[in-house]
Amino acid sequence: MTHDGRPARETLDALAAELTGMAEADHRAAPGAHSEDPAEQLAWRRLTARHGDRLARIMDEFGWPAAELVGEDAARAAWLVAQHADRQLDVQRRALGLLEEAVARGAAGARELAFLRDRVLVNDGYEQVCGTQIAGVKDGAPVPWPCREPGRVDELRAEAGIEPYAEYVARFS
Repeated sequence: MTHDGRPARETLDALAAELTGMAEADHRAAPGAHSEDPAEQLAWRRLTARHGDRLARIMDEFGWPAAELVGEDAARAAWLVAQHADRQLDVQRRALGLLEEAVARGAAGARELAFLRDRVLVNDGYEQVCGTQIAGVKDGAPVPWPCREPGRVDELRAEAGIEPYAEYVARFS
């Protein structure tokens, strides 16, 4: 710690490197999430659980690892870890609360908040807000999880800095 009670720069640099490393491992393992191979699915689950556990400890020590603390890449990595902690809803909910606080003080972006909020809502069995979560593909077209206000999805997405729904789902087709 520095004399003003903040973590030392070396500590924050190490945390940033750890978070970005977690995101890189996530990207490498992500295809296993929906693999036909049970071993690949299990590897994905174990990785996201380890990462969720570590994010919980990071939030205990530092709060939300916003860009002002760890830099843009590491902050986005923390969001990705939270986003993929689907089997650790307590971690996702806590991350959502801390991310909401960070957005309110201007230390994090509305886009990531919208994605994480939708993810938590869907995982908790509620309708999502911005249509960021896809339930699956039917007849070659992505199908979103139900939305609270389907007629306002593009308006709400624009407010969060997210592209229109049609552009978003075109990537899944």
